[in-house]
Amino acid sequence: MFEDDYKDHAWVNFDVLEKFMADCLVCSGVPIEDAKIIANVLIESDKRGIDSHGIGRLKSIYLDRIEMGILNPTTKIDVITDKKATAVLDANNGMGHIAGVNAMKMAIKKAREYGIGMIAVRNSSHYGIAGYYATMAVDSGMIGITGTNARPSIAPTFGVENMLGTNPLTFGIPTDEEFPFVLDCATSISQRGKIEVLDRAGEDTPEGWVIDQNGEPLHDTHEILADLTKGIAALAPLGGVDEKMAGYKGYGYATVVEILCAALQNGSWMKALNGIDENKKPVPYRLGHFFIAIDPEFFMGTETFKMIAGNICRELRASKKAPGHDRIYTAGEKEWEARKFREKHGCPISKNLQKVIKSLCTRWGLDFKWEFDLPLVINEPDFS
Repeated sequence: MFEDDYKDHAWVNFDVLEKFMADCLVCSGVPIEDAKIIANVLIESDKRGIDSHGIGRLKSIYLDRIEMGILNPTTKIDVITDKKATAVLDANNGMGHIAGVNAMKMAIKKAREYGIGMIAVRNSSHYGIAGYYATMAVDSGMIGITGTNARPSIAPTFGVENMLGTNPLTFGIPTDEEFPFVLDCATSISQRGKIEVLDRAGEDTPEGWVIDQNGEPLHDTHEILADLTKGIAALAPLGGVDEKMAGYKGYGYATVVEILCAALQNGSWMKALNGIDENKKPVPYRLGHFFIAIDPEFFMGTETFKMIAGNICRELRASKKAPGHDRIYTAGEKEWEARKFREKHGCPISKNLQKVIKSLCTRWGLDFKWEFDLPLVINEPDFS
């Protein structure tokens, strides 16, 4: 896996990359303490092996949008309602990571008192990997659930128009094992971030991921990214574009997330999240999120919960394997292993991303000595 995916990459120290991202954000006008939080969310994605949502998105999703004036670098959070176990927050088109961290902290605090806490957020922006917030709850001994809507990408079953966002529905569940159960995935077969990774690698998009206006599969990754933005291509929901492989299930779950991210907080939805106005000018995305923390102590006790959750995962992994396979995984296990590997070797940086990093250093005069041909602070993995 590593040899095929990363043999031409530079492996760079995580602390260096995290500081670099924070410095770039500060140069863009983000307050330093907020910049550290955002950089931590992004680097956590890279540490878990989720290359679609880490440093690769620093410029295109955050720095560029701040420069365009559609993302506020300073995040002002207003409390709209606050009632015992629930609250609604308005992020005022600020940084989604700051809204997310504050909202999940609030949910955890409420769960400590009431057993459950749920916070809805409106007028926010892309908040990185949803799993970051779910595992905030896990780190507090709780179940964490979160979801976010996004700019339209998914076509409904039997449709070809991109209507719903990739809308992850994410769970973090504590166990008695070394790592938690973390299910962090989109409700589409794939999502823009993974297609961006393919684009940087110069690879085609697999059949079944994206369709055109005639329902035909698309493969040219660079064109797909452009067509998604134009609204003339759409991602397939989990299960595919028809009912043969139960695509209606992915479509249904994406709709659930859309409703919970808009209706609870009186927020925006679907086409209103396109990021452009009627004159085709860029505007804030105004995304919605929800965050739930559940304290198992209020049920049969935290230790009992963690033991049973761990037993379920262990029994699944110990079950009979299919021919040609010697291992079964539970959700979050691959990310845990990727983290252990990358903590030793660093973050893989593609050649295209190296150019972006160098250009940002030049733009702001940042004093980072990137020697990508002779990588800095790197232990290049031995793939032999």
